[in-house]
Amino acid sequence: MTKPPTTVTDYEVLVVGAGFSGLHLLHRLRGAGHLVHVVEQAPEVGGTWYWNRYPGARCDVESVDYSYSWDEDLQQEWDWTEKYPAQGDILAYLKHVADRFDLRKDIDFNTTLTGAEWDESQCLWTATADDGRAYRARYLLMAVGCLSVPKDIDLPGFDKFAGHVLRTYDWPEGEDLNGRTVGVIGTGSTGAQVIPALSETVGDLTVIQRTPNFVIPTRNRPLHDGELDEIKAEYADRRARNRSHPAGVFRSDNEKNAFDVDARERYATFQERWEGGGINFLGSFADLMFDQAANDAVAEFVHAKIDEIVDNPGTAASLKPRSYPLGAKRPVIATDYYETYNKDNVHLVDVKRNPLDTFTEKGFRLADGTEYEIDTMVLATGFDAFTGPFTKMDIRGTDGRSLAQVWNREGAKTQLGFGAAGFPNMIIVAGVGSPSVLANMVTAIEQHVEWISRLLDTMREQGYTTIEAHESAQEAWVQTVEDVAAMTLWPNGDSGSWYRGANVEGKVQLFMPYAAGIVEYGNAIDKSAENDYEGFVLS
Repeated sequence: MTKPPTTVTDYEVLVVGAGFSGLHLLHRLRGAGHLVHVVEQAPEVGGTWYWNRYPGARCDVESVDYSYSWDEDLQQEWDWTEKYPAQGDILAYLKHVADRFDLRKDIDFNTTLTGAEWDESQCLWTATADDGRAYRARYLLMAVGCLSVPKDIDLPGFDKFAGHVLRTYDWPEGEDLNGRTVGVIGTGSTGAQVIPALSETVGDLTVIQRTPNFVIPTRNRPLHDGELDEIKAEYADRRARNRSHPAGVFRSDNEKNAFDVDARERYATFQERWEGGGINFLGSFADLMFDQAANDAVAEFVHAKIDEIVDNPGTAASLKPRSYPLGAKRPVIATDYYETYNKDNVHLVDVKRNPLDTFTEKGFRLADGTEYEIDTMVLATGFDAFTGPFTKMDIRGTDGRSLAQVWNREGAKTQLGFGAAGFPNMIIVAGVGSPSVLANMVTAIEQHVEWISRLLDTMREQGYTTIEAHESAQEAWVQTVEDVAAMTLWPNGDSGSWYRGANVEGKVQLFMPYAAGIVEYGNAIDKSAENDYEGFVLS
């Protein structure tokens, strides 16, 4: 670090991020007697649910499950109103948590860390903010989220565009696009939510599609009278069921394989799940992510649904993914996505068929010379997943080694998802090497926070000052994550998935989330803890 900090504040634990992970860590560790402080780039709590304010933003996990389980009074007093919570509802919930447990007093908002450096002689981290402040702490807990740094714009000639540019991440509050001529690029989870929402208000909407996605209907609805009371009455059992499922959320998974039944029953099962909506569709049969023929069957079903819903045959054909299995990219759950393309003011541009040549001052031009004029461009182009928050900071570990350089050269590697060799006392929360995005994130976060809390208590009680991933154990875990993914269809096809970093040019590709789910993962991390934190070096 070239410039000395203006002020340095000492803590035992410094947590980076005030979303679901950071708030839970603060409450849990503070309650256990640790001196904890949180720094947050945003002016408010919420993490991804603060930044992603775009129209239509909604979670694809049911509201009653996408919430904390660690306080019974909190569970009972908070009233969700819809099956799937909107961004504003989740943010309101996290604000309530921050206020109810008096967490704000230990959070510095509007604080962007630019770097962190490990002092081997004192066994301390010094993290520096962009305003010159610095924080010194024994432990650096990275609760930064998996999808919190937008990827760089990779659109040809985009700097020529002179119109209004909006990114779905950090959408301006109060932005009014009523009557505007709008283009959207990106048809992943964000795009599939923002496109139907924008179609209701803009004058004209052109969707630039690079790769089509399988989109499952949400079937969102208000909670029925008495439904929330029934859930609250059996919350303990519901949470236990969630933790017993690999996805961290209870799903009525079918134990049969797709070809254990005849074509009629297979179709009826898909149809029932489609009508029910949401992630239960993925549990139609047990082998959808393990057997290509089973996946082909469910993909064919979705293709038929697209033909059934979309009026224009050419548009329907463009909307059908064919180059990767359903589920190999993050499954998209959205409302009225395919129906939106029947609107007169919505147009699909398939740049697989007619490539995007360049953006122009007034819009964009395709390879065949066709030009489109738009006044507003909405970018739903995704994130530098898992690694972005780490590599944009100058994190220096033992002997001054740079985490960004290591990960950019070798790929993102961790031991059990918690630590990286060469970076003592830097602990990662629900990120690379853990189930994270392949599970209910709140369940995955709680699993991590409990393990971290147990670790820090053990280190305090037994007089340890440092914990570091053992390099050979880290390599073995990275291989385990790869091997587990290889048993599934996730790596198959031309998915370009951000699970592997394939959406960012030049990024070293490793399968980053642990695909066996939170139950097997819990067994692995508990085994490590019970065997004196096997795979880590404590000193």
